[in-house]
Amino acid sequence: MGEKNHTAVTEFILLGFGSGPGIQVLPFLVFLLIYTATVLGNTIMVLIIRIDPHLRTPMYFFLMTLSLLDLCYSSTIAPKAMAIFLQGRKTISYNGCAAQFFFFAVFVTTEAYILAAMAYDRYIAICNPLLYPAIMSKRVCVQLIVGSYICGGTNSIVQTSFTFSISYCAPKEINHFFCDFPPLLNLSCTDIYINELVMFLASGLIIVITSGIILISYAYIIHAILRIHSAKGRLKTLSTCSSHMVAVALFFGTVSFMYAQPGSLSSPRLSKVLSVFYTLVIPMLNPFIYSLRNKDVKDALRRTISRKMTSK
Repeated sequence: MGEKNHTAVTEFILLGFGSGPGIQVLPFLVFLLIYTATVLGNTIMVLIIRIDPHLRTPMYFFLMTLSLLDLCYSSTIAPKAMAIFLQGRKTISYNGCAAQFFFFAVFVTTEAYILAAMAYDRYIAICNPLLYPAIMSKRVCVQLIVGSYICGGTNSIVQTSFTFSISYCAPKEINHFFCDFPPLLNLSCTDIYINELVMFLASGLIIVITSGIILISYAYIIHAILRIHSAKGRLKTLSTCSSHMVAVALFFGTVSFMYAQPGSLSSPRLSKVLSVFYTLVIPMLNPFIYSLRNKDVKDALRRTISRKMTSK
């Protein structure tokens, strides 16, 4: 029977923030505003870093990659979510659900490793400034980016394979606004202990590895900052890391709560609120976090605007 139910599934119903059919105008407007700001902010960040020669350094190369990732994984979720808010029957095909799940897992896992690579970059820049150009060469930066995507793809393949190998039962209603792991498992007709264990262990391992790299890097950074005699020098050095520390705290705080806990402790309502935060709000905030607290980015933005104005 389980196999029959599994093979018969051709679509799921995404309930969004409701409990049945009907248009959800308020969630649509909220998502539209946040997603528009996300696309504009991250696109501007990418263009500024690409255009301005002063920002062609490893730190901004990673920042540009982070902005592209934020664009990708918010775009995996937001357009379909806004569509279901305006549809009477909020369906997504089985293959579409699997594809959304796969790409979201790729991008969100890769982002964790990119944030770790950015912490390592700051560690080298502050603790080994003379060796920084040699250690953080263009080749090393590309290798770190590619390695991050390989780790993200590997985790996504494992998670997607285990999630979509189980049997699903009617009414096939996903109590969420996108195809995420916990609500999908709630539809299972079969024992999901192994699936939950794999998700818990894989997510926990990724969080431990990436957060471990970040914590060790910042331990050395803080030690180096404390050895600076000038208060102005300590503040200037710390300011180069403050934006990254805020982004790390926001991302890992919500993701850890969502995925590095047993399924029995999760609340569907709380999960949806937190999912909005890390799928839409954090990608929207990242460009502002890095630009408002970064003099180089603000100067580059002013130079770009000035060139556009003079060219007219």
